[in-house]
Amino acid sequence: MPDTTFGPNGWTPERIGNQTGKTYLITGANAGTGFQAARILVSKGAKVVMLNRNAEKSAAAVNDLKAEFGAKADVSFVRMDLSELASVRRAAKDVLETVPKIDALICNAAIAQVPTQQLTVDGFESQLGTNHYGHFVLCGMLFDRIEASSGRIVVVASLGYNMGIKTIQFDDLNWDKNYSANPVYSQSKLAQMMFAYELQDRLKTAGKNTGVYVCHPGSSATSLISTSGSRMSRFVFWLMTKSPMVQTAQKGAYPELMCATEDGLEQRALYGPTGRMGFVGPVGKGTLHAHAYDKPVMSKLWDVSEKATGFSWSL
Repeated sequence: MPDTTFGPNGWTPERIGNQTGKTYLITGANAGTGFQAARILVSKGAKVVMLNRNAEKSAAAVNDLKAEFGAKADVSFVRMDLSELASVRRAAKDVLETVPKIDALICNAAIAQVPTQQLTVDGFESQLGTNHYGHFVLCGMLFDRIEASSGRIVVVASLGYNMGIKTIQFDDLNWDKNYSANPVYSQSKLAQMMFAYELQDRLKTAGKNTGVYVCHPGSSATSLISTSGSRMSRFVFWLMTKSPMVQTAQKGAYPELMCATEDGLEQRALYGPTGRMGFVGPVGKGTLHAHAYDKPVMSKLWDVSEKATGFSWSL
């Protein structure tokens, strides 16, 4: 059953009202869906702070937005490499010193389909370390500021969570024994979703106001695969971008924009395109498989994540 909450065309950014006075943080916002999300929010009058690894590309993205929306457009960036926990901590500190309120933190950045096992400087498998652990610490460090603003955390997941082993391989989190690009990427996205759903439970218990929402962009024409995927996966995806099974990066930004701005959404849900295979089509509430919120696994992942990162949430 397709979600018809927002009519036959699904949710679109026309539903976003004037965002003057609102502040949005977006990880990985100098290209792809993150950049398009920033662009649409800036067009509505919001202040946008990008958290990006590449300073040069970030400066260019800021310049592009100011060229499009005028010199007064309130858009800036803080350098942050999600794969390095020290960089995440520095960036979070920087944000806390310079950004007085956070209406939503959009966890958009990711690396994908890394062809051979790589470890982060902290010793984690690169996709889990970047996509999950980096965001886990960032959300934790910024949480009080988000809570004080009655804000939201938006986790951008992937339909990949439903491919792969459908649980967390706790006995070998770095995949030393059976590394393979796609299942390991799937695992990192499943971990991000489990973090979000477990956080929902913990916030409810603690009586907090922050909303936590999970979405996926569907199949979007972004640089994600071309920046970290193997040559073959890059070629296959390039072929796909020529087909109706892939939508624009702008459309791929709709689910995260919806989760950051729309009222009345469910938290225990997965939002994204509702058309063919969930790849494309009108944006709404999609299918969420139960293994993504398997309680014992979620709770264990939380404890493992705190221990691995050396960061404890105070809820």
